[in-house]
Amino acid sequence: MEASARFAQDEEQQLIAQAKAGDQQAFYQLYELHHKRVYGLCWRMLADKSSAEDVCQEVFVQVWQKLSSFQGNSKFSTWLHSVASNIVLSHLRKHKNWLQRVFSIEDQVVEEAGEEMAEVSELDKHIMRLPERARLVFVLFAVEGYRHEEISKMLNMAVGSSKSQYHRAKTLLKEWIEEE
Repeated sequence: MEASARFAQDEEQQLIAQAKAGDQQAFYQLYELHHKRVYGLCWRMLADKSSAEDVCQEVFVQVWQKLSSFQGNSKFSTWLHSVASNIVLSHLRKHKNWLQRVFSIEDQVVEEAGEEMAEVSELDKHIMRLPERARLVFVLFAVEGYRHEEISKMLNMAVGSSKSQYHRAKTLLKEWIEEE
């Protein structure tokens, strides 16, 4: 490991210890280090800016409350993203029926494309268009690095369904990119 990376990891470990002891400034520094990636995960999984902002805030509230349970057996970022993924999935379960009645996520993405999607990569724009389950599997597998076995448990589906949804997502993304 490079010296600067070791220093950064040591500094992060120190911030975690201080935050566990109740140091809000240390926790804020952890937030500053990780909030952009957590927001990106929330946004890609939810395909909605407002919901992603709300859920991202909820993630850090939960992390503050559960920080004492972080044992350091994995990297902090791995633990944080696991917490974030679970909160996003819980949010989707709670709000799914309401969202389906009011509007479809795909329609919403098209409506919002003009303003907030302008600064988003072309790939992210296509990811937002994916059907929900394919999008969730794609983000968890390709972006966040979860295995299909883990995704199947998180999304309560068979491993084969996870693989099938991932294949579906890749196929759709390839078609959309080739159309451009």
